[in-house]
Amino acid sequence: MHLWKQLVLAALPCLPPALGQSVLDLSGDGWTVSSKALNISVPGRVPSQAHLDLFAAGAIDDPYYGLNDFNLRWIGNNNWTYTSKPIQGLSNKSKSSWLVFNGLDTFTTIEFCGQFIGTTDNQFRQYAFDISNVLSKCKGSPTVSLNFGSAIKIANEIAAQPDAPEWPAGVQGTFEFPNRWFIRKEQSDFGWDWGPAFSPAGPWQNAYLVQFEREEGAYVLNTDLDIYRKNQINHIAPDQSQPWVVNASIDYLGSLPSKPSMAIEIKELESGKVLKSGSLDNVVVTGQTITGNTMVDADAANLWWPTGLGKQNLYNVTVTIQDSHQDLASVTKRTGFRTIFLNRSNITEEQLAQGIAPGANWHFEVNGREFYAKGSNLIPPDAFWPRVTKAKMQRLFDAVVAGNQNMLRVWASGAYLPDFMYDLADERGVLLWSEFQFSDALYPTDQPFLDNVAAEVVYNVRRVNHHPSLALWAGGNEIESLELPEAEEKAPEQYADYVGDYEHLFITLILPLVYENSRSISYMPSSTNNGFLEVDLSAKIPMVERYKNGTDAKGYYYGDTDYYNYDSSVAFDFDGYPVGRFANEFGYHSMPSLQTWQQAVDDEDLHFNSSTIMLRNHHYPANGPDTHNYKNTSMGMGEMTLAVQRYYPTPNEHDSIANFSAWCHATQHFQADMYKSEIQFYRRGSGMPERQLGSLYWQLEDIWQAPTWAGIEYDGRWKVLHYVARDIFQPVIVSPFWNSSTGDLDIYVTSDLWDTARGTVNLTWVDLSGKPISGNAGTPKSKHFSVGALNTTNIYSTNMSKLSLANSQDAVLLIDLIAQGHLPNAESEALTTFTHRNQFTPVYPKDLELKDPKLSLLHDAKTSAFTVEAKSAVSLYTWIDYPAGVVGYFEDNSFTLVPGEKKTVKFVVQKDETGGKWVDGVTVRSMWDQTTRS
Repeated sequence: MHLWKQLVLAALPCLPPALGQSVLDLSGDGWTVSSKALNISVPGRVPSQAHLDLFAAGAIDDPYYGLNDFNLRWIGNNNWTYTSKPIQGLSNKSKSSWLVFNGLDTFTTIEFCGQFIGTTDNQFRQYAFDISNVLSKCKGSPTVSLNFGSAIKIANEIAAQPDAPEWPAGVQGTFEFPNRWFIRKEQSDFGWDWGPAFSPAGPWQNAYLVQFEREEGAYVLNTDLDIYRKNQINHIAPDQSQPWVVNASIDYLGSLPSKPSMAIEIKELESGKVLKSGSLDNVVVTGQTITGNTMVDADAANLWWPTGLGKQNLYNVTVTIQDSHQDLASVTKRTGFRTIFLNRSNITEEQLAQGIAPGANWHFEVNGREFYAKGSNLIPPDAFWPRVTKAKMQRLFDAVVAGNQNMLRVWASGAYLPDFMYDLADERGVLLWSEFQFSDALYPTDQPFLDNVAAEVVYNVRRVNHHPSLALWAGGNEIESLELPEAEEKAPEQYADYVGDYEHLFITLILPLVYENSRSISYMPSSTNNGFLEVDLSAKIPMVERYKNGTDAKGYYYGDTDYYNYDSSVAFDFDGYPVGRFANEFGYHSMPSLQTWQQAVDDEDLHFNSSTIMLRNHHYPANGPDTHNYKNTSMGMGEMTLAVQRYYPTPNEHDSIANFSAWCHATQHFQADMYKSEIQFYRRGSGMPERQLGSLYWQLEDIWQAPTWAGIEYDGRWKVLHYVARDIFQPVIVSPFWNSSTGDLDIYVTSDLWDTARGTVNLTWVDLSGKPISGNAGTPKSKHFSVGALNTTNIYSTNMSKLSLANSQDAVLLIDLIAQGHLPNAESEALTTFTHRNQFTPVYPKDLELKDPKLSLLHDAKTSAFTVEAKSAVSLYTWIDYPAGVVGYFEDNSFTLVPGEKKTVKFVVQKDETGGKWVDGVTVRSMWDQTTRS
């Protein structure tokens, strides 16, 4: 089959059929799912996967309940066949007929009218099959049959081939099922340390039957809309004074006349004003692709900006394929005008003069402006993509923006995001650092594998290129920073070969494919690296990676960092955090809330070390098919337990479920505080020699209900982490840095604004009953400050030995900031006021002499607001909780109150299944409620 017939393309259910063609959507009900070996047959639908249809038919329990991750392994170990109902109304007089599949997961044999049509072996491609000849001979109404093979078994069969590549033991990241690296399927389907291993199969995206009634006609398969500054090239900073080039490229089925033309209309979404219209220039047809371009004046378009940096101005771009008489096909894409560039250039003399350490840059620039990237890592939101709804993703992206995040790293080894998720990011101004689906393994480089990857890469680069939220393409996750070093350690004599294979796949193959299909997006071969030494697109290896070059040079900084340390005894030792230009991954796991556990676990199993709770914790991974690995999972549970015991009051509730809930909440406190400590440190780095300009923590959300690194639970409930990250991701913050070994205390103000911010920090020492400490413990009551653009400043330094604290266990320093500055690209020149509260205790919470703050909670039905007041003592870690049945978030949470202080917060309802009755179940507690009491 020709490569162009195998392009993987976006689902276009709303695309109107062009002249002379009919498009039948095969999606919906009317399918049957069966397994001959198991003698099972149930109703099915498209898009779907076997687990979902079996569950809908009542043949299995909810795959997410209890230990069904293990109990349902028989589904992934068997083949499943999807058979359509007879297809009515097809024309036997059509010039040609095609089956188009937007996504088949993964190994499929396709039959039409009982005849073999073709096979597939890549979840991430769309396949188009010519069925004209079979249809012309078909008797009666045809059916489509899709036989899906077991990916688990097929991966093992490939690995068992005599010529299959092998790697040293311990290099490949095996979680539950082995050999995932041999197949082009979502790698986390074979298990990960935060998710289950269902290995689903089925038609996971839409399917169509296309017929052409005329000799000439075109069905749009994929559209590559590339908007960039004239002369822009991916790895070089674009010249913002240059005009825009709009390059439109359409992949199609069918045939075009000998000299087709193309027209374009660019219309502003908000006003409807036409920015540009007319014919495209330089129209060229190559194979089954037609391309043309036009120019837009440099300052004519309103720019698209990430959230917090300006407006998300969007345009509808309609591209039409024409001949001299008529329109042959038309497609509309929503897009924006912006440049986004990953700067990995060497530090300049000018930067050195500013105090930036030598080495190389590693930061993002949007529309020519560097900015601080604040965000997290996005994993698959469900083990079964067909049930990832737009409504649920709207709630997730709204939580991202409400959490003051402007970038998500779309982690490798999930799936390429559907267009509707990029659309949501476009609307909300969330940049998406996107990765190809390779992670924590070394991969084959035989030619069939490379050809398969090439088609996957070309499709996905072209499909999503028009989205202004697309920020970067990375080859894979942790391959350069983790897999290659491990391979060198275990097999040093073969290390050069492993590097060669890595470069063959991620540089020699993928880099040119990105550059050929996008001038607007930067590319790097691996998620964590030290940048490049040079780029020569005519060379055999077009990008020379830095690898270890310069990383040991004292005072030099290169690249981004990836950091995990599960020794909680050093969790808050910021001297141990990595110093680099950007932090793309860091974190620690915690338990989800009781309400989330109750979605998936029986009440009798709700205790910290029950078999069900332990086995739903996949950190540490089973590392093979022995899934009931209590030894590994107990290590992860122990890490959370120790972390709580080291720093926080140990829960000891009389009611077992209440005690379980308190323990879950305590693990979230540790997680949030550790992330806060790291993010404050990284953000402070924006004004340090490392010029650190990004913090993306691991991870944004959960794939299911289990202990993970997530800040948002599976149904959308915010953990403590997401609230705390929201607070510490504010534009202007004040942060204490305490060295518990030396007693040194430093307080910094950090700003992400693009001009100077000025203000005051009030420093107030009180005891835990809320009374002022005499002489403010020797600390000035206020400090004025001025902090430059994207910078930090130290406003106060001392040592605990210099402070007059009678009892360090009965003291808290309240740190309150008020500042004024200009928001980037604000429509008004007026100053914006920023406030931030932080706090510091000279001992860890478990050693504090906590007192009952006697919290009160009032709900105002008219304003839907809740008011919390501490009546008698300082309330640390004040937490407002809500019952099951509603999804949403409080505008603030996990905060500090002093006696007599009231705080009013609203709850943003995203989904309510209680009819408003949830308000009666809202509660409030503080760290005092975690303590052991008689």
